[in-house]
Amino acid sequence: MYEVIDRYIEKLMTSKPDKPLWNIEAIKQGKKPSWNYIDGCMMVSLLELFKATKDERYLSFVKSFVDFYVHEDGTILGYSKEKYSTDDVSETRVLFDLYALTKEEKYLKAIHMVYDQILTHPRTKEGNFWHKKIYPNQVWLDGLYMMQPFYTRYETELNKMQNYTDIVNQFKNVRELMKDSKTGLYYHGYDSSKKMFWADPKTGLSKNFWLRSLGWFTVAMIDVFEYMNEQMFDERHSIMEMFKETIDSILKYQDSKSKMFYQVPNFPEKEGNYLETSGSSMIAYAILKGVRLKALPSRYKELGLDIFNGICDTYLSTKNEDLNLGGICLVAGLGPESNLRRDGSYEYYMSEPVVENDAKGVGPFIMAYTEVKRITN
Repeated sequence: MYEVIDRYIEKLMTSKPDKPLWNIEAIKQGKKPSWNYIDGCMMVSLLELFKATKDERYLSFVKSFVDFYVHEDGTILGYSKEKYSTDDVSETRVLFDLYALTKEEKYLKAIHMVYDQILTHPRTKEGNFWHKKIYPNQVWLDGLYMMQPFYTRYETELNKMQNYTDIVNQFKNVRELMKDSKTGLYYHGYDSSKKMFWADPKTGLSKNFWLRSLGWFTVAMIDVFEYMNEQMFDERHSIMEMFKETIDSILKYQDSKSKMFYQVPNFPEKEGNYLETSGSSMIAYAILKGVRLKALPSRYKELGLDIFNGICDTYLSTKNEDLNLGGICLVAGLGPESNLRRDGSYEYYMSEPVVENDAKGVGPFIMAYTEVKRITN
């Protein structure tokens, strides 16, 4: 099976930077090339695959792809700080590795430029980054993945760990505000102003748990744990405790047959619900990486492998001698006011397209595959 996955990855690496095969959302909407978390997810996964295998093809592809966007003066095609989008920060984390490997100054210049967004990004009254300028006062679980790994790595490598407390506090705020006490799961979004149409007027919370947002959250925690300096025991331990607690809560909703998880995880038998690839892949990755980094006990290894193998059995298929990964929710979000359809209801999460080969599923799948290779070698 692993040889088949390797061939699948090779196929994806025929993509061109201005129109990658995996960014189905951009292709459908006719978007211009830009610095974005979807491509970033693929770049992160391929860089990790390079680290795991030492195969230079992966590094070469990532560098070629990224160099299309990052200019010699450190400016980035399609990136604008003034948008104040957490999504647009995400891909920049790969530049730390490229700078370490090549010492090309443009990567360091770009890192510093994007860090300027961290310094001025608007925050909720509790101290968390807004998800985007167009989503004022809102925290989405997705945003923890988009911002915090980059923020943490900058603090560790370039800022003497000065803002670790801020990073940990943003996770603690999410735990206090967005965790459901009954299930242990986290709601997709929180509106600090409690005025958005999708938000509960008392709690500010959205209506449901969305699998991919839970996946982003678990990946954010284990990646931040990895990037934090080991000497900072209390901060790392806080993240580790929250991470294990979250994984244990999610595992209660695992499908017994496939070992995957449902789009809305706590309603497995509700009409229309389906086993979803991207969130399941993220959870598999987070668990396997957690075991490797000793943030989870070794007994969790088989749980992570079961999830990954379940995804392969359920959604990896061959059509006309071409490999495909299915079961991927194309996109989901909350609002804005001009899009009342995105109301966080169960029916809304079921209404979004389910696609094949989109990077929001493929990237996490390759990330999980990388951890499978590391933990089974």
